Amino acid sequence: MQEALNVAVTGAAGQISYALLFRLIAGDLCGPGQVLNLRLLEVEEALPALDGVIMELADCAAPVLGEVVATADPAVAFRDADLVFLVGARPRGPGMERRDLLEANAAIFSCQGRALNETAKRSVRVLVVGNPANTNALIALCNAPDLSPRNFSAMTRLDHNRAVSLLAARCVCGVGDVRRVAVWGNHSSTQYPDLSHATVRGEPALAAAGVDWFRDSFIPAVQQRGATVIRARGKSSAASAANAALDQMRSWITSTAAGDWVSMAVCSDGSYGISEGIVFSFPVITAGGDYTIVADLPLSEFSRACLRTTEAELQEERSMVEHLFPR
Repeated sequence: MQEALNVAVTGAAGQISYALLFRLIAGDLCGPGQVLNLRLLEVEEALPALDGVIMELADCAAPVLGEVVATADPAVAFRDADLVFLVGARPRGPGMERRDLLEANAAIFSCQGRALNETAKRSVRVLVVGNPANTNALIALCNAPDLSPRNFSAMTRLDHNRAVSLLAARCVCGVGDVRRVAVWGNHSSTQYPDLSHATVRGEPALAAAGVDWFRDSFIPAVQQRGATVIRARGKSSAASAANAALDQMRSWITSTAAGDWVSMAVCSDGSYGISEGIVFSFPVITAGGDYTIVADLPLSEFSRACLRTTEAELQEERSMVEHLFPR
């Protein structure tokens, strides 16, 4: 066994975390030889329910499960953290405007960003799952000035996985035959799932799937998949979101497959003309716990227009909450 890793999960009694935690102790993130100490954060009123989750974790008798700490204090949850899943977020309530939702989450993620800044390891990797994920990640990293913005990412791997699956179904092939799908922008209905550079069995995906299908069916299907799941099951995606969180963190701390890339929302460095100061999803290559935005991909005017649309939404979200950023 290697030295234990400290893994923090927020919203730990919620649906996504419930699906995530049992995958973690099954070794699905770091393998069967890596002990994980779990630091589980919840609001005070949810701690009794979290006690039940902890009993179930113990009842699995999982060899990789180390120490488990339940707390309502972010400073305790993030102390010496190696990996952090920020899952808990304020959901949109009745009559709540988008600005209200963003401001409510700004209070949560600014507090958590400060706690990460004070107590987490400087090498920590922080994945923001709770929506609106891109702007929540921006809020957190702005409140953690002693950590690099590269320590933070927002989850667009669920959108990426959805795109891969839909393309594979269209082309009647396995998901392993699909490469170089990209999801650009915001984890919202403005995101741009892009097949311009994707391949299926080594051949151009657009030739195999059809340009009309790509524009008229595929893009809206990926953009609206979350809402489609809610209509079907009456609840938002949980198991697939937990799976995507594991996929994104695993890719981040290991390496992408040769000849392929993954989609991650990261702090923009100006690549592809995207404004700095927003968290934007790009195709990236990962290695050794770091990422590199794939450079110099040719973009059609259609693609550039899609990028401008989702960039504008992220800029608007930033403008709604930037008065809450530390000066």
